[in-house]
Amino acid sequence: MRERSEMHQISKEEVEKVADLARLDLTEEEKSVFGSQLSHILAYVDQLQSVSTEGIPLTSTVAESQSEWREDIVLPGLTVEQALANAPESDEGLFVVPKILGK
Repeated sequence: MRERSEMHQISKEEVEKVADLARLDLTEEEKSVFGSQLSHILAYVDQLQSVSTEGIPLTSTVAESQSEWREDIVLPGLTVEQALANAPESDEGLFVVPKILGK
């Protein structure tokens, strides 16, 4: 994607590229709407990036509380038969799923 120093419309080709990567089929109207929405989002990100953060300490979280730790306890899991009981399709103890990579 190209750099955005000022607000401009994201091209239809850029929307199509993102939709293809996300495996989305968009209508022409959706491409136009999403292009406009993405342009506004990126303009807002540009605005946020222009805010000076000098002198502000780095933080890993904004929450004040820490996570509670618990001891790991090993519990029995499902058998292969139990795990596959509701699977639409299985083969030799494995789930069978549709191919999603490639066209």
